Amino acid sequence: MGTRAIPEEVPVAIECNGLGYAVLMATPSDLLDLGYGFALTERLIDGADDMLDAEVHAVERGMLLRLTLSARVAERLHDRVRHRTADSSCGLCGVENLEQALRPLPARQVRWAGEDQAVFAALQALAAAQPLGAATYAVHAAAACSAEGAIRCVREDVGRHNAFDKLIGAMLREHMGWDHGFALLTSRCSYELVEKAALSGCPMLATISAPTALAIARAKEARLELRVLARSDSLLRPVS
Repeated sequence: MGTRAIPEEVPVAIECNGLGYAVLMATPSDLLDLGYGFALTERLIDGADDMLDAEVHAVERGMLLRLTLSARVAERLHDRVRHRTADSSCGLCGVENLEQALRPLPARQVRWAGEDQAVFAALQALAAAQPLGAATYAVHAAAACSAEGAIRCVREDVGRHNAFDKLIGAMLREHMGWDHGFALLTSRCSYELVEKAALSGCPMLATISAPTALAIARAKEARLELRVLARSDSLLRPVS
């Protein structure tokens, strides 16, 4: 009987400018990348310059990710904290929270113009870039790929959202743009992942599993190209 490594999953508390913001269950690696990516896709920052400092601390039973955001974005942080903590038992609060959940997405001006063959090339190369996945068969990967399908950067996590935030954060920290490339995710195509792609400026999102109807609708709003159910020799282009 063989053995297999087990991935770690711990609570990661995210604190922004001294305010408790969220607690995620995540793989405790690349947490600075997670902080940058999470702050961007939560619309707390617009870029790496808005992150003044980021620190990771081990605490009892988990990790603390302490972020310091610039004064320029401090007010939006307080607005988001108010929305996250508002009592939604009344109708008005509920409506406000729903509006926050489906806020407008930035629409890309230039559509993806690459070839689907690039997705097949990236799929073939991805397994070799997933050390934690190869060891555990229990984590998701998010990859930034060139227009030709070369793997440029990969991050892994037990959560598909965390993996994508880690990738986006790594790209922010390394000042890496999408450069007409695309994102490849080992997960289903949920609306949250579509939103993260749109907010990071990604021109095309490819996933190995199917999309939801809301994911397709949000992608159309953002003019984000999708390729789903990606396999070694086939994929789908969903239409709404």
